[in-house]
Amino acid sequence: MRRVLLLWVVIAGVYLWQRWPQIHWLVLNDTDDNMRLMQVRGLLAGQGWYDLRQYRLNPPAGLDIHWSRLVDLPIAALFLLLKPFAGAAWAERLACGIAPLLPFGVVLVALAVTVRRLVAPVAWPLAILFLFGCSSTLPMFMPMRIDHHGWQLACLSVTIAGLCDPRKGRGGALVGLSSAVSLTIGLELLPYCAMAGGLVALRWVWDRAEARRLAVYGATLAGGSALGFVAFASDANYAMRCDALTPVWLSVTVAGGAALFALSRLRLETRLARLLAGAAVGGVIAGGFALAFPRCLSRPEGVSQELADLWLNNVREAKPIYKHPLRLAVPIAIVPVLGLIGAIIASWRARRDPEQLAGWAAITLFTAFAGAMLLWQVRAGPAAQLLGVAGEVALGWLVLSWFATHRSTAVKVAGGVLAAVLVLAGLFTATLIQQFRFDPPNRRTQVVNRASARCMSLPALAQLNRIPAATMFTHVDLGPRLIVATHHNGITGPYHRNEQPILDVHHAFQGSADAFRPIAARHGAAYLLVCPNMAETTLYRARAPGGFYDQLAKREVPDWLEPVALPKGSPFRLWRIRYGASADRTNTVRSE
Repeated sequence: MRRVLLLWVVIAGVYLWQRWPQIHWLVLNDTDDNMRLMQVRGLLAGQGWYDLRQYRLNPPAGLDIHWSRLVDLPIAALFLLLKPFAGAAWAERLACGIAPLLPFGVVLVALAVTVRRLVAPVAWPLAILFLFGCSSTLPMFMPMRIDHHGWQLACLSVTIAGLCDPRKGRGGALVGLSSAVSLTIGLELLPYCAMAGGLVALRWVWDRAEARRLAVYGATLAGGSALGFVAFASDANYAMRCDALTPVWLSVTVAGGAALFALSRLRLETRLARLLAGAAVGGVIAGGFALAFPRCLSRPEGVSQELADLWLNNVREAKPIYKHPLRLAVPIAIVPVLGLIGAIIASWRARRDPEQLAGWAAITLFTAFAGAMLLWQVRAGPAAQLLGVAGEVALGWLVLSWFATHRSTAVKVAGGVLAAVLVLAGLFTATLIQQFRFDPPNRRTQVVNRASARCMSLPALAQLNRIPAATMFTHVDLGPRLIVATHHNGITGPYHRNEQPILDVHHAFQGSADAFRPIAARHGAAYLLVCPNMAETTLYRARAPGGFYDQLAKREVPDWLEPVALPKGSPFRLWRIRYGASADRTNTVRSE
């Protein structure tokens, strides 16, 4: 593993060098990355450990953020380590650059261990090579991607390594602890954690000797989840909610882990008896959950239908893969497809080796499950690609080995070509699609992408700091970046627990001009800030032609909005909101 860690250091150094401009300009493209940084800033500034509200959005009450502080710790630790040498501003930038590379190291080690066990001791470099073809997975570990997805993928890679571990106790502990850590971070990989538990139980059903793996898994899942809840659950997560590790899901993990531990102690000699016992326990847990928490059987966010229609159902990641352009869908799907083919072939070849077969069966089922998840939501792409790597390696190793050992030179050459095609398919599909402009984005999409990038940039937002600190009424997706890059407060961000502020923003921009000011007044907004052509604004105009934002886009501005001059080239438009009797005229004026 020393060579894997050395390679990780080299790759990390290359990525830091490549992404230095993003580090320098604190480029946090995702709203969650910006909110994560604000969460760390709050912690370092003395905000309570269990208080995760973001008070600079929707002040003074703030926004309820459903995460835990677990992922804050490495970022905060790096900041404190680097601050004496680099100063606060650069320590923050460097921490954001380095932190995502830490779970990347975990993934490299876990993948190498899995491939060494299941394919060949010297096949691990191929796993790392194929990982670079994972166009959805790899960005989760790039410098500045500080949100929690990289750590959850690291937990998933450890889960797979644990399922393939021949040492039963250690394997059970790895699966149980990685699942507990993943759930403490968030519920995004809850289906994979549940499937991992099911696979551990099935191994015990098939082979009574797997009782130790099942016992250790159950104990570590229950104990790890309980410890994670006590140590990291926010005050808000003590409520009976369905969207985080709250008492709802804690009761499932503790009861389920304890039940599996108890199952492992039973001396059931036949597979049928173990299957019936496992099914009975699973039925009791599922039935008890359905009776105790029926509202958690639907979508975990628990939002109203109005908010789902206006906002949540339009989140790009929440749409199935077949609703995305081919230039995005094909690179996501190619790795899990190749991985599933390779895993099926490897399972068949290992059918006479129980230990190998158990490992490949787990990877096959996981990869197939993740592929099916893509038909529900494309956000399953990073996990599906990560799970497909081991199967890809098995397929590539089989092709290389067969042709390399063939006596015919022509066959060896053909094999090299075929292996090259396989590697290219895994590594460069996205690049080839881009290079040959297959299904390119239309002109409107390009305009929207440019506008969104410019309005999120640090230089553009920093210009707003010339104005005394105030609350600015702006788009939902711009709120988190606004509070990171300026001293101003915003209204809200894309976080489902905060339904009313999100609805207020949509109602304000899609309603009439007369309806805007009362909404803005409720939030204490002194300014209106818009980013023309930002992706979110296209929804306002499409849904509400003639609405308030549509009028602003046509430069039909009410006279109670006082223009505020911004530097030349600014992507924003900014107005001071005038309240009171002197501003009660509702006629509009044409703004040049």
